[in-house]
Amino acid sequence: MLRTFRYIALFEGVTTLALFLVAMPLKYAFDNPVLIRPVGMIHGIAFLIYIGAMLFMLPGKGLGALGWLRTALASFFPFGTFLNDPYLRRREAALAARQTQVT
Repeated sequence: MLRTFRYIALFEGVTTLALFLVAMPLKYAFDNPVLIRPVGMIHGIAFLIYIGAMLFMLPGKGLGALGWLRTALASFFPFGTFLNDPYLRRREAALAARQTQVT
């Protein structure tokens, strides 16, 4: 589950970058807003999926309050989901190690 959430987070980050680095410069530098609506829509849907996935996939994964806050805030900043990915990867590895010890 945590790996799936990481993929969702990375996709959300890519859509953020597409909006900020492609669609918005195209609109403001070249007066061509053609990509704002579709890229913005994709990013909005990706953000909602990220928040929904966070609420359904992360409980019980040992994140703690700061981990939750960090993961939630990561979606509000460009590059945030990319910077948070190593943390999620460490949590994923710790969960996998714990599961192998139990079995």
